[in-house]
Amino acid sequence: MRKTNVSTLAWTRQDLGGMDIRRKQLGEAVDAEELGCSLYELPTGERAWPYHYHTANEEALFVLAGSGTLRADGEMHELREGDYVTFPADESGAHRVINDSEGALRYLVVSTMIEPDVTVYPDSEKFGVYVGSPPGGREVRSLEGYYRQDDAVDYWVDETTSTDGSAGAGGQD
Repeated sequence: MRKTNVSTLAWTRQDLGGMDIRRKQLGEAVDAEELGCSLYELPTGERAWPYHYHTANEEALFVLAGSGTLRADGEMHELREGDYVTFPADESGAHRVINDSEGALRYLVVSTMIEPDVTVYPDSEKFGVYVGSPPGGREVRSLEGYYRQDDAVDYWVDETTSTDGSAGAGGQD
């Protein structure tokens, strides 16, 4: 058994280009390996992570205090204390939390910690890739980045030489 108490953890602040949120990483505090859990506090007028879904990790949200709005699966839903919502690891799990209330919105997010994972951002037509550590993971990643979906290239387009130094794929022998 590994145990922590939320009162012993310091808040970290994430102020990331359009999102200001406080977080306590409960899963990290107990060295959880396959389950992540964070306590979030979203101030009035703020929006959490951009609208997104994961392809490998399921998430769940439990509202502890306050109210707000959840954009999920393309629709707007009221969030209030006691609500529990799950987000499948596919397009139907797309979500974003918005605090449009007069007070702070405090909630837990629990997630599987599977890697590799691809996170898709439908509004901006981007995706993120995480290899070596899942989103929210502590390990060093061997590959990660964010890419525009329209930046697709042909499978062979960047091949100029083969492994033996001869002309690349697509050439005539």
